[in-house]
Amino acid sequence: MKKIDRIREKVSVLPTSLYLSKMHDAGWGLVALEWEREVEVTDPPDSSASVELAGQAMEAGSEQVPFGLRISADCQHLEDDPLEMRTLRFLAEMLVQDVSFRSMADALNARDYRTRDGRPWNAASVFMLTTRVLEVSPRILIGAEWESRKKQLARTAWNS
Repeated sequence: MKKIDRIREKVSVLPTSLYLSKMHDAGWGLVALEWEREVEVTDPPDSSASVELAGQAMEAGSEQVPFGLRISADCQHLEDDPLEMRTLRFLAEMLVQDVSFRSMADALNARDYRTRDGRPWNAASVFMLTTRVLEVSPRILIGAEWESRKKQLARTAWNS
């Protein structure tokens, strides 16, 4: 199985054609150029404009996509991310059972669930996600699947 090797270099001067040829000859292929510049920041928008922006579709790079969602294929709206929604459902069940954050993280890691950036869960990362679980719980805690799970959860001993 082949692996892709990537390097990212900080550029202080423009690369020369000699340097690019040398890298190409060493087996490297150019895959992207990233440009940046400083821009003058104008006054922040008034509060009514920021409320209006909050209701609109997310602009690229302006804020992070909430956990459990992803950008749709048409890039026009957000849709459920099945793996992240499964993680949120699992966390909701454990919150109902009053499981500690450390135990929640251990349970997620035992099932090979990972954070968005591929790292194992820890108590702090689970804690940071609880507000998102509460936001989506009305959607999670409905339906026939939840009704059957709720009956199983009702049998657990509370605060034991």
